[in-house]
Amino acid sequence: MSYAWRPESGAYTLSELEDEGLLHRFEDQAAAEEWLGIFYGDLLEHGVAEVSLYEEDRLIYGPMSLHP
Repeated sequence: MSYAWRPESGAYTLSELEDEGLLHRFEDQAAAEEWLGIFYGDLLEHGVAEVSLYEEDRLIYGPMSLHP
């Protein structure tokens, strides 16, 4: 199984996020959550306002705002 953050709203393009290395898959939920704690600012800078965490196609939680 893999986990991934999906952008849900904001002024971003998926191709730009991919080019910047901000679309990842993770082996477990803990790794995904740790990554978001480090890179949420980068996602904000690239226009992402909210994200949701998915395990494959199953929503784990979200959408969740990235704004403080």
